Amino acid sequence: MEKIHKQILVKGKVQGVYFRASTKHTADDLGITGEVRNLPDGNVLITAEGKEKEMEAFIAWCRQGPPFAKVTELIITVAPLRDYKAFDVVH
Repeated sequence: MEKIHKQILVKGKVQGVYFRASTKHTADDLGITGEVRNLPDGNVLITAEGKEKEMEAFIAWCRQGPPFAKVTELIITVAPLRDYKAFDVVH
């Protein structure tokens, strides 16, 4: 099964709640590569690549996030593969 690439914009209370660190942990567990970063507007942007089944599980996790997050919306777009080697937190 081939890799797919998704860009996931996570809206809500998602900064200051360990969202990026938790995202990395979840991505690593699922074999997802890419990166996660905070945006100036308070949202989080995730660029993720992986196989479809793992990506579905990752997106399902993103809908909830870590315990203190309050995700209100996900905006998911498909983009060309970038062939990430790991999953990184961008500071």
